Amino acid sequence: MADFKLVVSDSKTGKAYNIDIAGPKTAKFVGKAIGTEVDGEAAGLTGYTLVITGGSDKDGVPMRGDLPGQGRRKVLVSGGIGYHPKEEGMRRRKTLRGNEIAGELVQVNAMVKEYGPKPIEEIVPKSEGAGKKKKEEKKAANAAKK
Repeated sequence: MADFKLVVSDSKTGKAYNIDIAGPKTAKFVGKAIGTEVDGEAAGLTGYTLVITGGSDKDGVPMRGDLPGQGRRKVLVSGGIGYHPKEEGMRRRKTLRGNEIAGELVQVNAMVKEYGPKPIEEIVPKSEGAGKKKKEEKKAANAAKK
């Protein structure tokens, strides 16, 4: 079974929440395409409806909505997801993934379409961000130097 992180974006609050999906719950996501609505129950968000907006695999290769299938492809692109040209008219061959969720993905992005009875902040356990941990480690190291 594929295990991945589901990043749920809440447009009302402007926050994103990381939810680990493992085991049989991943079956509700695998095979779905970008733009597909998924019941939030699979992620532990009862009453919520989520829309899949993208994702990436272990190497950081992003999914692109206009490529069918699950696999990686080398595609000549002139802009959009996966490539942002520095000058107008520039094109480049980039490796991109298709628009279907596969078992090789590490991160799947989704946004809330319909809200449930409880706010997401109450449902998802709050985890301390990596940025806060690094700041605390720097403070402790500076205090030790003095």
